[in-house]
Amino acid sequence: MTTTLTPAPSAVRTARGGGSAARRGARRRAALEWIAVHSLAVAAALFFLLPFVFVFLTAVMTDDQALTRELWPHTWEWGNFATVWNTPGFLTWWRNTLLYAGLGTVLAVASSIPVAYALAKFRFRGRGLAMMLVIATMMLPPQVVVVPMYLFWAKQLDLAGTLWPLIVPFAFGNAFTIFLLRQFMLTIPKEYTEAAKIDGCGEFRTMVRIVLPMARPAIAAVALFHFFYCWNDYFGPQIYASENPAAWTLSYGLESFKGAHQTDWNLTMAATVMIMAPVIVVFFLAQKAFVEGVTLTGVKG
Repeated sequence: MTTTLTPAPSAVRTARGGGSAARRGARRRAALEWIAVHSLAVAAALFFLLPFVFVFLTAVMTDDQALTRELWPHTWEWGNFATVWNTPGFLTWWRNTLLYAGLGTVLAVASSIPVAYALAKFRFRGRGLAMMLVIATMMLPPQVVVVPMYLFWAKQLDLAGTLWPLIVPFAFGNAFTIFLLRQFMLTIPKEYTEAAKIDGCGEFRTMVRIVLPMARPAIAAVALFHFFYCWNDYFGPQIYASENPAAWTLSYGLESFKGAHQTDWNLTMAATVMIMAPVIVVFFLAQKAFVEGVTLTGVKG
């Protein structure tokens, strides 16, 4: 005769309670570990985010409250953005900036792709020297050549007061764009291009049909880099377009707007938010391709 022992209900409850407590302790330790690991990243994120929060909150304040000790708006003045938008010349600055950034980006990327492909895939004497010359142009500050370039565009071609002296040179390639695209194309195995040539593709068709689809992350990255550069450029429009208000961009027009509204800091901050917003939106929409392109351009040299 055998006797079956059953645990007491109190013992079962104690075991279950102990298991729940262990799970809660494990979750608590995991949360503390996550905070310890990511605390520096969270602190850095807050450090970089706070200026944007300050600009936005100031943009929706009244004139009397802006730049006071009170950091939270009493009333949300969304009409500040409408006031800035209706400022004479603001739409013209938008149109000029879109023309400069959009057309400049297209020309720079389209003209740099063939050069990067040739430096990455062609084997010719002096290829290393050509790459060194491309990199050397990146080390030359634009201030060094601004005087002869201005004399050429303003005196010889009579294009002062326009944005064309800033846009047209991009049709002849950009050193930084060429460098990044070339670094990425070096990571594409040569077996792909050799297989395309065996199938009867020439160099141009190989570049368009094989290399460019595989280089989309790098192309997206350099396009974003160039778009952001043109969008935020202040030095170029100041040199070539300052004498003609109809050719001003947002970066240069914002300085004029700030001078006209020296005491209206809420309107100045509203204009700043409206200028920053498109760039932030574009970056977050293309963040995946941007990060992938920047990461892969340094894999092989």
